[in-house]
Amino acid sequence: MDINKFTERDRKHWEEFVAKSNNGTIFHTQDFLGYHPADRFKNHHLIIRDRTNIIALFPAVENSTTIVSHQGASYGGFVLKNDLGIHTIYLMVEHVVQYFRTHGFNRIVLTQPPLIYYRDPHQYIDFALMKNGFSYLKRDVTAVIRLDTAEPLASFHGDARRSTKKAIREGVRVLFTDDYARFYDILKHNLGMRHNVTPTHSLEELNKLKKIFPEKIILFGAYIKEKMVGGMVLFVTNPRVILAFYISHDQKYQNYRPMNLLFYEVIKWGRNQGYKYLDLGTFTLNMTPNWGLGRFKENFAARGFLRDTYQLLV
Repeated sequence: MDINKFTERDRKHWEEFVAKSNNGTIFHTQDFLGYHPADRFKNHHLIIRDRTNIIALFPAVENSTTIVSHQGASYGGFVLKNDLGIHTIYLMVEHVVQYFRTHGFNRIVLTQPPLIYYRDPHQYIDFALMKNGFSYLKRDVTAVIRLDTAEPLASFHGDARRSTKKAIREGVRVLFTDDYARFYDILKHNLGMRHNVTPTHSLEELNKLKKIFPEKIILFGAYIKEKMVGGMVLFVTNPRVILAFYISHDQKYQNYRPMNLLFYEVIKWGRNQGYKYLDLGTFTLNMTPNWGLGRFKENFAARGFLRDTYQLLV
């Protein structure tokens, strides 16, 4: 196997491979990884070839003597060609570990996409990582709604179903919108009030991503008359999965139950578009559960899948 560090000359091949891969997502594309300011990360992306054919990619950044895959994205890890066998994947991991060892790095941290992101699901990569000495750094739980089921309202728990019907009676409407500024105000206020944190992206960064991915970043707004009272920013991650990256609402309008209708309409839209799963994001942080958030997401028939982060001391 040949392992080469990514250069801009490789961009076209990289993007084409992600699009056709088994488990690639928007977070693995150079278009996404490159939206960060040039001085934020020191990239060390790898292209892995078997003879002349690309069989995998490894997006990564250097953090002192640690390699992180990826510090600026929800998922990193190995992006795999379809139909790779277990021995090939084992050797690929072995070669990448040896590559980083010989380049002076003493630790590798990576987060693989959950199993739902695979076109052809298998766990060869998990076996190959463990066999090469990786261990779990953390195993967080992401809440996932299946979209290939019957009418979604029937799968909601009773309270969520009643609240959705109430929102409809109260005249709440869910619309596509590009009013990211209004949604960001709601989001920023909620995160600051509840958790004393700020959103992952600035409004400027969110608008920049929307320009880069006009068809893959979508804002659904919940409205009472002309006023946005809640919203959900979706990332179309790959042909199988849509990810609710941001979900928030104006607490003053909680009685209208706008979030319930948002979930209902987004689920219906995702089903009609042919996606298989809606990923609502994690309700654990470094393996500490937020039980209330978990129960809230389960009200919409969400079930947990593991988002695993591995590390290896090399």
